[in-house]
Amino acid sequence: MPSTEPLFREDAYLRTCEARVLEAGPGGIVLDRTVFYPSGGGQPGDRGVLGLADGTAIPIVDTRKGESEAILHVPAEGAALPEPGTPVEVRIDWERRHRLMRAHTALHLLCAAVAAPVTGGAVGELEGRLDFDLPEPPDREAIEARVNAWIADDRPVEALWVDEAELDARPELVKTLSVRPPRGAGRVRLVRIEGVDLQACGGTHVARTGEIGRVRIGKIEKKGRQNRRIAIAIEG
Repeated sequence: MPSTEPLFREDAYLRTCEARVLEAGPGGIVLDRTVFYPSGGGQPGDRGVLGLADGTAIPIVDTRKGESEAILHVPAEGAALPEPGTPVEVRIDWERRHRLMRAHTALHLLCAAVAAPVTGGAVGELEGRLDFDLPEPPDREAIEARVNAWIADDRPVEALWVDEAELDARPELVKTLSVRPPRGAGRVRLVRIEGVDLQACGGTHVARTGEIGRVRIGKIEKKGRQNRRIAIAIEG
């Protein structure tokens, strides 16, 4: 399967791009480049449209990883498929993406506020949750205050790359026990929140913590003998 250039990895704020269809089938449309993020690492795949030169648009209801480096843009049921070679304008549902970006960055702050391994998680629109390997529940109010203080600081958020050898030498950069960063390309993407957190992550994030907005920590649930689930919601 052909590969897709993932433009979102270098700039999460790109909303559109011009691309060309490489393959198209019921399982998805493969483009030579895209701004659509494929589902992975707990973050849902993007939605949006592919615009054609005649003014019609193909609704994209999900984005998934294909074989090799291909990204599959899943069309709505019954949508006409473009022929290989067709030029398209790629447009994500930006409002939804930005809500996911705010929530994903908030979860990184939550991860930094709770000093425990992460056993699972999910990113939603203005909400999310992480499961921590904790025998006792942490102080909910203290966590909420710490996360909101980092948001109020409006700290910069940036992506950087390290080679796999450095990741092996610094295992603390991988915070999740259930999801491991992809290997084999020679380098791994990290996300750094200045003075707060640095960890391996391939998802999309806001540029500064102030974009997140005030968060609320929900009830801390017990999930198994040593698992504590902490939910987070963004107000407004």
